[in-house]
Amino acid sequence: MSTQTLRRRIVSLLIAQEMDARELSRELGLKEKEVYAHLAHVQRSMAAAGATFSVTPSRCLLCGYLFEHRRRLTRPGRCPQCRRSKLQSPSFRVRGAADGSF
Repeated sequence: MSTQTLRRRIVSLLIAQEMDARELSRELGLKEKEVYAHLAHVQRSMAAAGATFSVTPSRCLLCGYLFEHRRRLTRPGRCPQCRRSKLQSPSFRVRGAADGSF
């Protein structure tokens, strides 16, 4: 069992590779909804530590609409352009943080 806190484990995973909330939930054994709550805290912690928390925005898989100005980290419900709900989830990455500096 890891001695790292849950949020530190999230940061470690996001330093290693870009992941979406579903991948993180599978890796950590949490519900996807819980992961989004932790990601908001991780985002603030990384900003305070001087690291970069980057978000690859959601995209509509049917019309290509990119949700580039969305502030919420959660997956949108439907596309504002074509009104369909076949969307790619946002993915997350942490850069510029040494493993123990947060």
